[in-house]
Amino acid sequence: MLPKIRTFTIYWLPLIGYCVFIYIQSSYPSPERLPSFDYSDKLLHFGAYAVMGILFYRAYHTLSFRNNIQLLVMLSMISASLYGISDEIHQSFVPERQGSFSDVIADIIGGICGVYVYNRWIAAKKIETGRQDSVVGGVPTEREKSSRGGSHA
Repeated sequence: MLPKIRTFTIYWLPLIGYCVFIYIQSSYPSPERLPSFDYSDKLLHFGAYAVMGILFYRAYHTLSFRNNIQLLVMLSMISASLYGISDEIHQSFVPERQGSFSDVIADIIGGICGVYVYNRWIAAKKIETGRQDSVVGGVPTEREKSSRGGSHA
């Protein structure tokens, strides 16, 4: 598979698909059956946006600023948070749904925690394997590809 198509398929398509899934899910009236413990909906929002933050991180890591970890982390957190805010605004226009400030908070905290935990996990994985390269999120740099004698990851 061509490198750009492979990168898009592995790193960007899951993010796009997940965003579309959340948009479609938000376009329907609220589900009648949710787990029945206190704040269960907030836990669902937290988890959904933690996954989204990770997907943003993975996708952004394919871009030219991949070695600027602070920028990568911040953009991933901001992107997941902005999508959560826009999703709640979208829900406020859907019949039988409403946007909720507490859902926005759960979305933002979920996105931040997802990115933070994923970044820490990747850093620990690099230390564990003794790699000093920048294969964070599984995307090797051009320098690393050439040192391996090809463009296969």
